[in-house]
Amino acid sequence: MNTYSSLSAIQADLKSGVLNLKALLSFYLDRIEKNKQLNIFLEVFTSEALQRAGEIDAKIKSGTAGRLAGLVIGLKDNICYKDHKVSASSKILEGFSSLYSATVVERLLREDAIIIGRCNCDEFAMGSSNENSAFGNVLNPLETSRVPGGSSGGAAAAVAAGLCLATLGTDTGGSIRQPSSFCGVVGLKPTYGRVSRYGAIAYASSFDQIGPITNNIEDAALIMEIISGMDQYDSTLSSKPVPSYSKELKQDVSKFKVAYLQDCLDKEGLDPEIKQRTSDLIGQLKKAGQTVEPVSFPFLDYLVPVYYVLTTAEASSNLARYQGLNFGTRSKNAVDLDSTFRKTRSEGFGKEVQRRIMLGTFVLSSGYYDAYYSKGQKVRRLLQNKTLEILNSYDFIVLPTTPGTAFKFGENSADPIKMYLEDIFTVQANITGLPAISLPMGKHSNGLPFGIQLIGRKFEESKLFAFSDYLLKSF
Repeated sequence: MNTYSSLSAIQADLKSGVLNLKALLSFYLDRIEKNKQLNIFLEVFTSEALQRAGEIDAKIKSGTAGRLAGLVIGLKDNICYKDHKVSASSKILEGFSSLYSATVVERLLREDAIIIGRCNCDEFAMGSSNENSAFGNVLNPLETSRVPGGSSGGAAAAVAAGLCLATLGTDTGGSIRQPSSFCGVVGLKPTYGRVSRYGAIAYASSFDQIGPITNNIEDAALIMEIISGMDQYDSTLSSKPVPSYSKELKQDVSKFKVAYLQDCLDKEGLDPEIKQRTSDLIGQLKKAGQTVEPVSFPFLDYLVPVYYVLTTAEASSNLARYQGLNFGTRSKNAVDLDSTFRKTRSEGFGKEVQRRIMLGTFVLSSGYYDAYYSKGQKVRRLLQNKTLEILNSYDFIVLPTTPGTAFKFGENSADPIKMYLEDIFTVQANITGLPAISLPMGKHSNGLPFGIQLIGRKFEESKLFAFSDYLLKSF
């Protein structure tokens, strides 16, 4: 069977009768089985997916199939699917089944997508390498000695390995874009308030967003069109109408103005080949007649500290609910209420999650709240204002997605600060709530891919998709 890289190709073959969904699904299931060593899927919904494929095949024949018929998609293991297990790759939720589906899941199913399984990730979406999962590392399918990125490492690796056509991940500080860069696929973090967070297990509620990981822009645009929009269960959503992203890809991009952060290109630690590729792209855009200009962003060194002060504070609050009383794992060594809390949390949470809870509890404590959390919020506003000031004059900011290519297992894990700095180019979009996309536009001399990132204006994903499509097809 052909290895499909786009939904349009699948749907064309389904329509012509060259392909049926059961055969396509069996192909993906076979690939998953042959690539079990990559540890990408924590669970595969084999029988259910096959049954659903048969039902959708019948819909296709009768002409009543939804817009996503033919889409076989995986879910990051922190997105709820009713009556299915969801663990956020943590021991503390091992064996727990969700009582409801996330809004994004309901919208996918309504348009006849098939959910094939749940993808491994860093525990509670905390990590940049997928080395923090309680259920083992995900291997990068392009080079198994290296990490796939995180926290949506399993989701990005699944698309890169051809185990499904697309996946949904979550992005709190780069967790869709960074693994997409490491695995050579397209990854989008939408505008905060564009996609419902209902049913996504929270890490940091004012940063988290659900978004697609795909092989191309067309699929990302269509999936976004389906999952976006108002939801009564998420009060942070915007009431702005959702554009027809998939129909607005062919815009006139010649008038778009692009800024690049010279501070990023001059940053110590940026791989020289990634710097060169970004500079080359800037030169190519100028040659093609685009307005591309350098801008200053003097606050680059504040991005990661502010991000970790604020997200760990939110994580400390969000993860307080996991104490072994209402759901999930309860310590077998507990003898009373106090020991239930202490032992369940110390045994159930991994080291990285414990570290972030402790950091968050510290910055929220009465003696340090003003010095850290309160000041962090003020600096966040400063960073937002400066970024929006740039985007008042330009349509996009272009910058590298990551400072390097996928690193080897264990290379950064001994030094949390070094690991946290992997997010230096991605956290700006989360701090500011802006949409950002990683495009697989680079190939390093070490043979590994890397991404170029675009940050756009709030709720202007249409422009972001159109310009991204132009970049991928022209450069």
